[in-house]
Amino acid sequence: MTDPQAPFEQQGTAGVEPDAASTAAQITPLLDLPYAFAKAHGLVLRHENNDRLIVAMREGADPVMLLEVRRYLAMPFDVEIADNQTFDRYLSEHYAMDGSAAAMAGSIGSNDGDLLSDMLPSADDLLDSADDAPVIRLINGIIAEAVRQGVSDIHIEPYETGLVIRMRADGVLQERLRLPANVAPVVVSRIKVMARLDIAERRIPQDGRIGLTLGGKMVDVRVSTLPSRAGERVVMRILDNENAGISLDLLGMSEDTLKILREALAEPNGIILVTGPTGSGKTTTLYAGLKRLNDGSRNILTVEDPVEYAVEGIGQTQVNAKVGMTFAAGLRAILRQDPDVVMVGEIRDRETADIAVQAALTGHLVLTTVHTNDALGAITRMRDMKVEPFLLASTLRAVIAQRLVRRLCPHCRETVQADGNAASLLGFDKGTAVYKAVGCPECNNTGFMGRIGVFEAVRVDDTIRRLINDGGDEAILARHAFVNQPNLSAAARKLVRSGDTTPEEAIRISRREDIDDA
Repeated sequence: MTDPQAPFEQQGTAGVEPDAASTAAQITPLLDLPYAFAKAHGLVLRHENNDRLIVAMREGADPVMLLEVRRYLAMPFDVEIADNQTFDRYLSEHYAMDGSAAAMAGSIGSNDGDLLSDMLPSADDLLDSADDAPVIRLINGIIAEAVRQGVSDIHIEPYETGLVIRMRADGVLQERLRLPANVAPVVVSRIKVMARLDIAERRIPQDGRIGLTLGGKMVDVRVSTLPSRAGERVVMRILDNENAGISLDLLGMSEDTLKILREALAEPNGIILVTGPTGSGKTTTLYAGLKRLNDGSRNILTVEDPVEYAVEGIGQTQVNAKVGMTFAAGLRAILRQDPDVVMVGEIRDRETADIAVQAALTGHLVLTTVHTNDALGAITRMRDMKVEPFLLASTLRAVIAQRLVRRLCPHCRETVQADGNAASLLGFDKGTAVYKAVGCPECNNTGFMGRIGVFEAVRVDDTIRRLINDGGDEAILARHAFVNQPNLSAAARKLVRSGDTTPEEAIRISRREDIDDA
């Protein structure tokens, strides 16, 4: 490994005099600072000025090392002092892979099976891999690039014709890389080693997780393998631990919806349901609620499948069906741990629903999720699981339904007139001013920057409590629940009018009958 204390003596480019016309924009990767040196001494190149280099220096770093950087680069530069958080971001952004994975993959041959004997269980830092085998650099580069671009899932899919790597950004899957078919077994085996899975077992699905750092930033990766006809498919979900610390104010809820959730969280007991499809942000909403309650005065316990974010001050238990640790068993056990607040990852069956209701009846505040299309559908789903209507009416405090839509890039969005089809589907007048995605360097030419939540909330008041107890259907409940509150479709249309998203995104999550009733 290169010694970070004297990195430039071993570089082939040390002492090379640059051409007089050289600028910061023309510097090649060979003239870049080695990652080990940059991390050890708190110095990183910032290519932001076309006339001069900018070197960011971490607060408290030894300024003497700037002399070594000056000698190595043989050209002037400006110095920017950065705090620890900013410097770590510069470090990860600068050294994360920028499309060189294909070049790495090209050096992996069909006889690379012996590489597995040299693989480590995990990488201390993904970016510090200059001396690693090509397959290790490939995997590290893929994950680093995914983290840098805010990707939520990495799909590694083997086919007879090759290995396809797709990434899900802002809820949309895009192909990023296509590799030779003979690379697939080595890549999959490396990931399984990192996740501490059984590399010899290829017949059954396996689940694991990888704990990594990226330029000082902690990254948690959940790994799932699935046998397929051409080999094992792998999906890696990237969990950003920063989401565990998000507050309710940052979820993007309207003031009315936020008020309903805050009032429900202030209740001493009862059930708060969060509903929506997979990937709609339910877990993030639950953790935001737990953060509000996690003030040290309450015993907060969770049972999850799996535990996605580690949170200080909260007791978290993971489901393990192989040994009989189901949601119901875990919930039954943690109720003997004197909890004040209980979070159940998901209510999937009648047994778990019954225990959650009993917990609410015995003085506990229960936060949980169910998979339904809207808020009132959650009430119907609980009835389907044979929860008695009078018990549901007395324990339910609020139901939050949510979706995620892509947020338009504010730098390049353009105003257009809604066409007849879109206007009809959204209930707009033809020619209503809306916005469309364009694409610019700020948003990587996608036209979108991140996602924004769309919410509907139902506060269980006396009227809804009576309707639930009397067995009222969703239509009857909706006539009262959404008199003063927007449903999902109305909330999505509001985001279209404000320019936060496109009509197409709103149509994707809107129900036709909601628009007709608007």
